[in-house]
Amino acid sequence: MKKLLTFAIAAGAMAITGLASAATLDDVRTKGYVQCGVSQGLPGFSNADDSGNWTGIDVDLCRAVAAAIFGDGDKVRFTPLSAKQRFTALSSGEIDILSRNTTWTMTRDTQLGLNFAGVNYYDGQGMMVPSGLGVKSAMELDGANICTNTGTTTELNITDFFRSNKMSFNLVAFEKADEVVAAYDAGRCDVYTTDRSALAAQRTKLTDPNAHKVLPEIISKEPLGPVVRQGDDQWFNIVRWTLNALINAEELGVTQSNVQSMKNSDNPAIKRLLGTEGNFGEELGLENNWAANAIQAVGNYAESYEKTVAPLGLARGVNALWSAGGIMYAPPVR
Repeated sequence: MKKLLTFAIAAGAMAITGLASAATLDDVRTKGYVQCGVSQGLPGFSNADDSGNWTGIDVDLCRAVAAAIFGDGDKVRFTPLSAKQRFTALSSGEIDILSRNTTWTMTRDTQLGLNFAGVNYYDGQGMMVPSGLGVKSAMELDGANICTNTGTTTELNITDFFRSNKMSFNLVAFEKADEVVAAYDAGRCDVYTTDRSALAAQRTKLTDPNAHKVLPEIISKEPLGPVVRQGDDQWFNIVRWTLNALINAEELGVTQSNVQSMKNSDNPAIKRLLGTEGNFGEELGLENNWAANAIQAVGNYAESYEKTVAPLGLARGVNALWSAGGIMYAPPVR
């Protein structure tokens, strides 16, 4: 009987928690802004200038969600988080969205109580070394000291790579990305490993960026995207479909500058996207012009990419649209 009572109490608590967690949109509207978890400073993805102004492709996603809800992309606040802190901050409700170059994996779906709302950047893990080391391939790194972040997929990936190639290494891990950069720049390790996009971004912080090179090997798949808590399907759909809207806008030729005039388009797909046909916004709990507001705030996916990631020297590659040789693809609004 005691066991049954304990189970009933626990089940009731879970039900109450589930109900409480299913009101993210209401909570966001009550406080008047979206709380977005971002990196502690990764150019191109989420980075603050000296005045505290945040920019990056992950930042744009958060601004787009805010615009979809409020019609104003500035109704968002940013919480810089280390890789170690990020999931706890999301699970605890400290943030509403985690948009912080985070890899979608099975473990994170099944064990952490989180949902990835899609992929906004397809990446892969790489390795950077000082050019003076004379290394041309990762296969020459037996016995190397390797710097990286704690709490990331990079630790397991680099371990798998060295084990499978029967090489040894010494891992030097830090919680904060800037600590990794400083250690590598000071010569405390031979190699800096993380996502190749992050290597391009962090390389700009080195004393002499031109004295370092990224090796050709890509040792993993790193689909990066925004994350929300499980248990609130409405909020999950809002974040997912805001990202989809930006990708679809690029494919349909809808831009930040022409979004208002494109509302007069005769193209049914554009009409549905911009809210002049159907009630797709209402189905999300938003106004029907939610996607138009998101595009107005940050531009389509290509516009966001060009102003944030492209300056790092990173070509679109697989992040090009499926119709342009890449794998970036969004379900239709219909």
